[in-house]
Amino acid sequence: MNNDYQTQIDQSIAALFDNLAQRLTTEDMVRVERAYLLAAEAHSTQRRKTGEPYIIHPIAVARIIAEELELGANPIIAAFLHDVVEDTDYTIEQIAERFGDDVAFLVRAVTKQKKSKYQHSKQVDNFRQILDSVSYDIHALLVKLADRLHNMRTLSSMRSDKQMKIAGETDYFYAPLANRLGLYHVKSELENLSFRYRCPRDYTILEQMVNADIEAKHPHIEAFINKMSAIFAERGISARTEVRYRKPYSIWRKMQANGCDFNHVTGRHYIRVIYPNDPLVSEKEYAVKIYAALTDHFKERPGSVSNYIDAPKENGYQSFHVKLLNDLGMWEEIHISSERMVRNSRLGCAAERTEYNVKTWLEKLKAILRTDVAVNGIRFMEGVTSSFYNDDIMVFTPTGEGIILPKNSTALDFAFEIHSDIGKHAHYARINGRLCSVKTPLKRGDCIEIATDSSIQPSDDWFQYVRTFKAKKFLHAYFASRPKLEYVRCEECHPLPGDEVVGFKDDQGIITLHKRDCTAAIRLASEQGDSILSDLTTFEEREDMLYPVRIRIRGIDRYHLLSDLIYCITEDLQLSMNGLKTETADHIGLCTIDFSIHSLSELETAIKSIAAIKGVDEVSRINIE
Repeated sequence: MNNDYQTQIDQSIAALFDNLAQRLTTEDMVRVERAYLLAAEAHSTQRRKTGEPYIIHPIAVARIIAEELELGANPIIAAFLHDVVEDTDYTIEQIAERFGDDVAFLVRAVTKQKKSKYQHSKQVDNFRQILDSVSYDIHALLVKLADRLHNMRTLSSMRSDKQMKIAGETDYFYAPLANRLGLYHVKSELENLSFRYRCPRDYTILEQMVNADIEAKHPHIEAFINKMSAIFAERGISARTEVRYRKPYSIWRKMQANGCDFNHVTGRHYIRVIYPNDPLVSEKEYAVKIYAALTDHFKERPGSVSNYIDAPKENGYQSFHVKLLNDLGMWEEIHISSERMVRNSRLGCAAERTEYNVKTWLEKLKAILRTDVAVNGIRFMEGVTSSFYNDDIMVFTPTGEGIILPKNSTALDFAFEIHSDIGKHAHYARINGRLCSVKTPLKRGDCIEIATDSSIQPSDDWFQYVRTFKAKKFLHAYFASRPKLEYVRCEECHPLPGDEVVGFKDDQGIITLHKRDCTAAIRLASEQGDSILSDLTTFEEREDMLYPVRIRIRGIDRYHLLSDLIYCITEDLQLSMNGLKTETADHIGLCTIDFSIHSLSELETAIKSIAAIKGVDEVSRINIE
């Protein structure tokens, strides 16, 4: 082995063992050293794409697990051994015999299973295998994330097609997974590395812009921080500050979301104020004390406060956010966090904590994994990744119960989150007391009340207004269970059940229905007469199908004529109006009304009833253009 490589290996393993000796028992240190020796022997003849000895990779993964995630002996041992079963002659049974069932489980969870036939695809089956491990031990996810993180840090040695494959997997699956597990730093690094290899030109340009922005803004940020420090000293507040600059990928995502260029992206950096863990003062009380001191000296942007201490994000993130005006007339984003919050933001679910939100998310994920989502028409990964959303909002029921939803969720998502029956029959919403459509997007802190109506059923466009897996799953199943239409209607004549119709069957077997006086039908009969269906004469009515129609009413204008028309349609005939347009000239009223009916006979009944209204002279059906 090259002496330079051996020196690198010796120094790396020595640094790792020195770190572990300070916190592991003697027994665990012996197990960890045995795992390293086994990995070194198993991979002794293997090389990475860079040409370096393969053992460098397991050592690097073990160091991420031990030093960056601060995990214990079993995950570190699994990190050393994570490729042994997949790439060498060692078996899971041998791992279990030497290091125990817990380590064997972790190694099995991150070992890609070779199959002759995959249920979804090789990649998706691998994702599912990894995620299934949360039912037993979430540490398997952390070992896999550490493995992926080191692979991304050394991706430059791969061919460009391999770089795109691995970077695409990382951006789609591993980075969002790290986010959901509360590992903000891992998530941020994975996203940025993925962007670097997927879009190298855009990455380089943005990296240069970010560096130039840091250099230009540094003096002003330093001056602002110095003022903050002076305020803390004056108030006797113990706190330190640090500036966090957002990475090129984060900037790019904001540019895409807001449709702007780099110079118009807000929040390219933020200032973190970190206060000590004080057993005598609650974290919220300390944060509010700092907030009060700062807002006594700096102008606060109205509505900029986000209290993630009382209402953590679903990944467990906690902090107190506010925006303050600097001397340049720009808003500075301030994150006020305790040392505990900062540590937990770095370690995520690996930290020793029991936040309700993380547990709740894990239960949601397990519920998804127990569902064969492909049966319901949803791709497996679509269902899973919808629970990994990059950001979330907390909204509230009228009783004050907090509900966490993906950012940009609608009142429909909220309704389905409460109960599938409430979502299915959602009629309208009241958001902060204001009447709104159920398709209305929600904002953090909204209070939502959903009104239901048993006659309401999901409409075809609902699917584009939901974000959560629960809502999508229900709607997929609902639409799949509806009877399939045997025909499509002509878009020119819009035939109704009961109309005399003629059908034409195209080369794909699709039957299009036309009214017999439709000009398109007459043209087709002369051009494609052999495609006419001989045994089709009428279009059958179905109770579950409504068809939009439009009528035009002409009559003598009088007091209450419009209200009589509306009463006739909505009360006497029990039909739902979708549109109304009126105009009056020289005492002659012209009214166009849109509503929905089941059949031609229902429309004829409506026309007859409307024609009987005093003052109405003419009622006719017209086409909806």
